[in-house]
Amino acid sequence: MPHGKAVDRVIRHWRDRISRVLPDRPDLIVLPELCDRLAGRDDEPEYYLARGNRVRDALAELAAAHVCYLTYPAQRLDADSRWRNSLQLIGRDGTILGTYDKNHLTIDEYEKRGTLYGTEAQVFELDFGQVACVICFDLNFDGLLATYVAAEPDLLLFSSAYHGSFRQQQWAYSTGAYLPAAVYPPAPSAIISPVGHTIANTTNYHDEITARINLDRIVIHLDYHGKKLRDMKRKYGPEVYIHDPGLLGSVLLTSESDQRTVADLVEEFELESAAAYLGRALVHRSTHVEG
Repeated sequence: MPHGKAVDRVIRHWRDRISRVLPDRPDLIVLPELCDRLAGRDDEPEYYLARGNRVRDALAELAAAHVCYLTYPAQRLDADSRWRNSLQLIGRDGTILGTYDKNHLTIDEYEKRGTLYGTEAQVFELDFGQVACVICFDLNFDGLLATYVAAEPDLLLFSSAYHGSFRQQQWAYSTGAYLPAAVYPPAPSAIISPVGHTIANTTNYHDEITARINLDRIVIHLDYHGKKLRDMKRKYGPEVYIHDPGLLGSVLLTSESDQRTVADLVEEFELESAAAYLGRALVHRSTHVEG
C-alpha cells in the first residue's frame, strides 16, 4: 500500500474509533502506544517520513471540534531530526501542550530502530488537574515511578503495547493517581483508581471505554481513621463516598458535594493521607530501632 493511502487509512481508523466515545463528551481521550504504526512493514522509517504530522493534525482537529484533550502517542522526529517514542498532549483547542519522550526504551528500540531515550518526566497542567505520562516499558522501572510519586499527579496516562499486569495497580496506588491505560487488544484497556480498583475495562466485544472519575480525592489508611470515617458518613451521607477495595487497608475518599472539598473534610475530621501515615511510620521505625 502506498504511504499516502496508508496514512489515510490510519486517520479513518482513529476517527471511527474516537467517534464511538464522543457521545459521552469526554474531557480526555487516551490512545495506545505508537497508535499510527503499521506493524510488519519493512519501510517503517519511510512511512513515518511520509506521514509527517498528518495523523497528529487530524487528531488535533477532532480535539478542537469536541473541546477535549487527546493524546497522540507515536514515533516522532525531534528538532534535531532524531527519532523519539513520544506522547504528544493535544489541548482542547487543538494546540500541542507538551510532549513526553519514553524514558525507558526496549533495547531493540534503540539498537534496531534508532530511537533515542527520553530524559525528562514532566507533569502537565490541564484545566481539571495535573497529568503525567508513562509509555509501555516505562512501567517496569521504579526510578520513574519515584519521580511521579514525588510529583503527585492526578492522572497517569499509560499508553502501551503491553499490559503490565499488577504494575498498573502498583503505580496508581503509589502515586495516589487514577491510571487510564490504553493497551493493544486482546489485553484489556482499563481505568484504575488510586486504590487499585478497576473502574472500567474493555471487553472481548468493545475496545473502547469511558468513565467519569472524581479527582477531588484522598487515599486514607484505615489505622486511626475508623471512627472518623463513620462520623463523617453519618454527618454527610451520600455527599461523601468511601470506597474500600478490600485487603489493602486503605480506602479512597471523594467529596460528592459542591459545598465542601476533600481538603475541607481533611481539616474537619483531622484526616491523614495514607502516604503521610506510612511515611510517619518509617520515621518512627528509624528513631526506635534498637540494635
